Order: sequence, then structure tokens, then C-alpha cells
Amino acid sequence: MAFSHVNSKGQTYYLHVNRIKRSSGKETKLYYFSREVKAEKAIDAVPDGYKVIEMKTGLPALKKA
Repeated sequence: MAFSHVNSKGQTYYLHVNRIKRSSGKETKLYYFSREVKAEKAIDAVPDGYKVIEMKTGLPALKKA
């Protein structure tokens, strides 16, 4: 089950991660919220060291704690 967040407007967003392989061989993780669940990219919990905040527009985002 994907991690979900309901914003102040009542809209539900789901947390996803996109893993990118850099030319140096290092893997970078990009976290983003979407209104639809993408099964192959959805994650179950907020990563350690991050917290969920809400932008002025209502879009949730991750911020380092």
C-alpha cells in the first residue's frame, strides 16, 4: 500500500520514488507525490530523515527533518 497524504483541500496524494542511475554509477532517488498510484514506483513510508510539508498550492512535498 502506497503512503498517502490528504492535503488541506481534501485531495489525496501518493508518494513515489524514481531511481536514476548516474554516469558515475551512483544511484539517485527522486521522491514525488502523485494523485494516482503507480504500482512500480509507489513506496509505503516516508524515508528516514524526511517529513511531509504542504506547499501554498496544496501540493505535498518532502523536506529533510
